[in-house]
Amino acid sequence: MNKKTNKKTIIEVKNLTAGYKDMLILNNVSFTVQKGEIFIILGGSGCGKSTLLKIMTGLLKPFDGNILINNKDIYNSQGQDKASILKNIGVMFQNGALFGSMNLLENVKLPLITHTSLDSEAINLIAYMKLSLVGLKDSSMLMPDQISGGMRKRAAIARAMALDPEIIFLDEPSAGLDPVTAAQLDKLILNLAENLGITFIMVTHELESIFDTGQRAIMLDKNEKGIIAQGNPHELKNLKNDKRVFTFFNRLAD
Repeated sequence: MNKKTNKKTIIEVKNLTAGYKDMLILNNVSFTVQKGEIFIILGGSGCGKSTLLKIMTGLLKPFDGNILINNKDIYNSQGQDKASILKNIGVMFQNGALFGSMNLLENVKLPLITHTSLDSEAINLIAYMKLSLVGLKDSSMLMPDQISGGMRKRAAIARAMALDPEIIFLDEPSAGLDPVTAAQLDKLILNLAENLGITFIMVTHELESIFDTGQRAIMLDKNEKGIIAQGNPHELKNLKNDKRVFTFFNRLAD
């Protein structure tokens, strides 16, 4: 996919070093994400994809470095300043993370109830609208265990959009889905990016989704503890000067 994007930088990761206690996972990692693009974070197991996602969403503090969102440092901000940065971020976790005791409408309403002072009528209207955007308005009264895995992923995206964030993080959105359902989810993500101007950061290893949706990607490597390639996925597929990159994108055995 070669859709042109607005070149305004919305996220800047600067000299990021991170890990857990005395275990170093990422070392001196830097990159930018442009407003409105679908940006892919990929790599093999243990390369730091999940760690990077946690840091960029404010869930894990790095050892060193900065995460700037709209030029505001997520870890050097406090109080209302930090809250406003985090409200501009939506997250869809790998398993959807819907509350099983709530129907889909209630799940989507929760961020609005928690973070706004809107009345119940407005909250209901917004929640229905978000479910409509992902094709689930007619399923709003169903419980998470009454719907398919693909529908749970869609509902999780609707909830991530509840507060109208500029940025949505997707953690392995196609994991566990059959090829047709995964393709439908990819199409939804493309439509939301195009029609609403949402910036998507997607952590995935699914090549079909990477090629169908990704405009730019970074590939992390466990041994290097950082980025070994970045660019358009279709261009990276033909990058023969690094065996690790070529092997990954062409599904070759080591």
